[in-house]
Amino acid sequence: MENKDKPLSTEIPQMSDKEFEDTIRLAIKTYGKEAQTQMLFEEMSELQNALCKLARNRGTADQVCEEIADVMIMCLQMAHIYGTKRIEQWANRKMIRLKDRLNHDSQTKA
Repeated sequence: MENKDKPLSTEIPQMSDKEFEDTIRLAIKTYGKEAQTQMLFEEMSELQNALCKLARNRGTADQVCEEIADVMIMCLQMAHIYGTKRIEQWANRKMIRLKDRLNHDSQTKA
């Protein structure tokens, strides 16, 4: 059975928050907003493909995790482009709405 919490390797170096942010900024500066937006589309497609393969027992959870990481990195770039504070506000609003729906659904089932 695959351990979902097992790290890829102990030899993978960790980035500091500053290195992470600097890399996000550099990617956008180097490739441009339009190219990175197109790359997000490609990465989302690859994630969808990996999920479909997993559902058909032709892929692995590790492949899905790799594609999720790619999509998350591209989404972080989009957040930088469009404004992290705005994204955080929208995410918070949506999480509150989800929580309210879950609470409502659990009360109607009780």
